Amino acid sequence: MKLPESYYHNTDTVALSRDLIGKYLFTCIDGELTGGYIVETEAYTGINDKAAHSYGGKVTPRTQTMYMQGGVSYVYLCYGIHEMFNIVVAEEGQPHAILIRAIQPTDGLDVMMRRRNLDTPKPNITKGPGSVAKALGISRKINAMSLQSDIIWVEDRGLTLPDAEVAAGPRIGVDYAGEDALLPYRFYVKGNIYVSKPNK
Repeated sequence: MKLPESYYHNTDTVALSRDLIGKYLFTCIDGELTGGYIVETEAYTGINDKAAHSYGGKVTPRTQTMYMQGGVSYVYLCYGIHEMFNIVVAEEGQPHAILIRAIQPTDGLDVMMRRRNLDTPKPNITKGPGSVAKALGISRKINAMSLQSDIIWVEDRGLTLPDAEVAAGPRIGVDYAGEDALLPYRFYVKGNIYVSKPNK
C-alpha cells in the first residue's frame, strides 16, 4: 500500500529519514516495474542546514521543488553526471528533503542490471544515490512528481528493522557544511551489502 500523502507532511525530517528504512521504493518507467526496500537515507533539514541545497533560504530553478508540499520527488544532477533522487517532506515553504542513498533490490532485477550495464547482480547495482536513480530509471524528467503517482511511489509492506540493526552517523560528502557535516542524519542498515561505506 502506498504511503499516504500525509506521511510526508511530518516536519521531523530526521525521524522520517529513519522511518523510511525498510519502506519499499518503486518505479514504473516505460511499463517496467523496478524497486526494493530502502536501506540508506540522509536527512536535509532546510534553511538552517548548511549541507542542504536550500540553506539560507536559497531559491533557484533547481531548489524550488524543495519548497513544495511534502510528497513529491526532488531529482537533481550531481557533478554533472549522477542524477539523485530525494523525497521532499514537511509543509509547503519548508524546503526539507531526504536523499535515498541505497535500496536492496526486490523487483525487476533484470531491468536494473540492463540499466546499470551489469552482466551479473553486484552490490553496486543500487549502492549510492546515483546508482539507485540509474537502476530505477529515475531522471529529472520526473522531478516534482507526486509520490501518489503510478510512476514513482513508496510502500509500507510491514518490514520493520529494529534500532539495533540501524545505525545513525554523519552524512557523506558534505564536508563543506562545517559542523553540520557531523550531524547524525544518515541512517543505514548495519552490514548491508548495498549500503555505502562506512556501513558497520
